[in-house]
Amino acid sequence: MHTDPRRRTLLLSAAATAGLSIVPARALLAQEAEPARLDVPYVPTPQEVVDRMLSMGRVGKNDVLYDLGCGDGRIVVTAAKVHGARGTGIDLNPVRIAEAKENAKKAGVMERTTFRVGDLFETDVSPASVVTLYLLPTVNAKLRPRLWQQLKVGTRVVSHAFDMGPEWPPEQTAEVDGRTIYAWTISQANKRAVKA
Repeated sequence: MHTDPRRRTLLLSAAATAGLSIVPARALLAQEAEPARLDVPYVPTPQEVVDRMLSMGRVGKNDVLYDLGCGDGRIVVTAAKVHGARGTGIDLNPVRIAEAKENAKKAGVMERTTFRVGDLFETDVSPASVVTLYLLPTVNAKLRPRLWQQLKVGTRVVSHAFDMGPEWPPEQTAEVDGRTIYAWTISQANKRAVKA
């Protein structure tokens, strides 16, 4: 429905005078699309941190990267555009997934990327050769056995800001603008720990 711009201005002025707040329909739809409860709040990873994470994960053109809690898709998009990798982003929030798809389209990497709404605890990550995370310590700890079980030996795991607890000390850490990045490699010892 199209409203005459003069009439719309009068309506908005009248609403403002009456103390009413006007929220665009698009914003309301976005709010309705947001999941009721997210395990991790959305906080974008700065691009310089993204770049270092991909470097620490030794991401290349033969890799399949999974970003769990992908947000706007910047890690997956950068992995595809800069490193030639294939990438999959998983997030509970459909608004973030829509943004990620749009970002992949703008970057020209739609054919190398996939984004889907999903629960990372129900996602099969076994195809990944690299997994990236920016979650919370409790979520990382809960996710750790699943990574050990599903990922192949040699798969790299890189986390922004939070480690995996004392049960899995990082092999490598780096500081970028006061932010810590942690990196691990799946080993036979991880596999045995799951079976124990």
